[in-house]
Amino acid sequence: MNRTWAILTFVAALAFAASPILSPGFNGFAPDQFPVPQDGPPVQPAGYAFGIWGLIYLWLIAGTGFGMVKRADDPDWAAMRKPLFASLAIGAAWLPVAQASPIAATAMIWLMLGTALLSLFRVGDTDRWLQQAPVAIYAGWLTAASCVAIGLLLGGYGWMAGTPAALVALALALAIAVTAQYRLHRAPEYGITVIWALVGVIVANTGPLNIAVAGLASLGILAILALRGTDTE
Repeated sequence: MNRTWAILTFVAALAFAASPILSPGFNGFAPDQFPVPQDGPPVQPAGYAFGIWGLIYLWLIAGTGFGMVKRADDPDWAAMRKPLFASLAIGAAWLPVAQASPIAATAMIWLMLGTALLSLFRVGDTDRWLQQAPVAIYAGWLTAASCVAIGLLLGGYGWMAGTPAALVALALALAIAVTAQYRLHRAPEYGITVIWALVGVIVANTGPLNIAVAGLASLGILAILALRGTDTE
């Protein structure tokens, strides 16, 4: 069964990476997908930050491919594969859903995050750069993206104004990120990826300056960096 899960996880990574090709034209939720249009919401990172998806796709393919070819029967790789497969399988279907329903897409991305974090906590001790690292950056970006989706729903459905919605979403992202990084005591790539997203939020909120959102994101970066001293690697 280890070999079967190795193959399935690699196929899921390929399907996940192919999803933007099969569902072209999606560049985030459109402003008019919400009752209150979300045009330049403060919760959303600057556009350049989303370029990390290319790295995530390639690294997941490389890692799961290596695992399939070289570590198919290695028990150190076995525990992380089932939740990673689940996350990637959901992710492969995410883009078409996101084009139709932000609410359904938000529910899906939270399932992706939960299973990705479970996989990260189950990652073994070998082949760090091909087993741990791709899952860490994937889970790190999903931590940010899932909370951004919450912020967009809060603002887009009129439950909160843009800045309070962004602050709630950032506080949630930081609570998850700090807790996960502290409990992991490894996988600094996870925290670094969350920092990447937070820097994107700061950049998006500098013109004009939204001091509340940029300030909370800056505090979050400092908190994650402070945890680095507790890591074992």
